[in-house]
Amino acid sequence: MALPTRPTSSWFQSTDFPSRLFETSQSDYELYEEDDEFVLSVELPGFDPAEIDVSWDDGVINIAAEHEDDARGERKTYHRRFRFPKTVDDDEIGASYTNGILEVRLPVMAGATTRGKQIEIET
Repeated sequence: MALPTRPTSSWFQSTDFPSRLFETSQSDYELYEEDDEFVLSVELPGFDPAEIDVSWDDGVINIAAEHEDDARGERKTYHRRFRFPKTVDDDEIGASYTNGILEVRLPVMAGATTRGKQIEIET
């Protein structure tokens, strides 16, 4: 049986399946390491800074947000966790929120390295 060559969203349109289930979506965050710190940018449009909670606990940053629009009868929530592989300086973590983008900067402690081992790939 040959696989379809068109994108999944097009060959599922004639079925009862919602096409969004089979699409790949872009991520709502960007995470990278720059100048001895992690930078995490999260798209949170429509939230006020007071509705966003950012917390740090033992190598994990937790981001939660909740917005209620009583006029429309809608409630919007967001929750995501990120684990960091290096030791972060807890006292120097900072966050800012501008134009719907939450940016969290997590400085890596000097000399911090990741722990682990090399995994051999069998052939």
